[in-house]
Amino acid sequence: MHTTALVLFSGGQDSTTCLAHALQRYQRVETLGFHYGQRHAVEMEARLSVLAELRRQFPAWAGRLGDDHVLDVGVLGQVSETSLTREMAFQIEASGLPNTFVPGRNLVFLTLAAALAYRRGLQVVVTGVCETDFSGYPDCRDDTIKALQVALSLGLDRRLLLETPLMWIDKAQTWALAEQLGAESGVAGGGQALVDLIVEHSHTCYLGDREHRHDWGWGCGSCPACELRARGWQRWRAGLSNAMGGPAT
Repeated sequence: MHTTALVLFSGGQDSTTCLAHALQRYQRVETLGFHYGQRHAVEMEARLSVLAELRRQFPAWAGRLGDDHVLDVGVLGQVSETSLTREMAFQIEASGLPNTFVPGRNLVFLTLAAALAYRRGLQVVVTGVCETDFSGYPDCRDDTIKALQVALSLGLDRRLLLETPLMWIDKAQTWALAEQLGAESGVAGGGQALVDLIVEHSHTCYLGDREHRHDWGWGCGSCPACELRARGWQRWRAGLSNAMGGPAT
């Protein structure tokens, strides 16, 4: 039975939801973030705020939340020419992939996470990649993650589980999952509290915008990440409204 986990934690909506998933599921959870020359480096500040608020608002989870780690993988910014690591407009490339795709990013992240998990004695690596609401990134596919899990387990000579709680759900369902996890935390009103925490403290905008506040959180409102998050929020709120027979509040 798995009891320990390392969560790839950027400070965004998806990784915060994955962190809540791990805290509800495992006895000891550590977190890992990366500096890779990203334009939205403000996420590195947001992640500290999210961690602090999780500890403050969810006492049972606070006791399970262990060390936070940050690794510098700036080489990704040096070898890539993408709109996440360069000042350029978001667009679809001739390959059909968006220019927000950083080649090899998740492969590098998960390899380093596996090495850290090995050293720290952690059994599971949790990551927020998904095939449902994603931008066509090949390193987010379930087949990629399964293949990497086999390779890492062989290379480390230790069975490692790569867990992807969001793989088959969309952004609306991710909001719903966050509410469910908060409700299961044992905190009164925990479902809404976790949703509010994600809205107020997490960061997902590719442009690093912390000046414009929307119902779904902070961001420019027009980059691919903001548009995806906003649509998911709207679908989730519409579903709540239909379930209650009136406007969601």
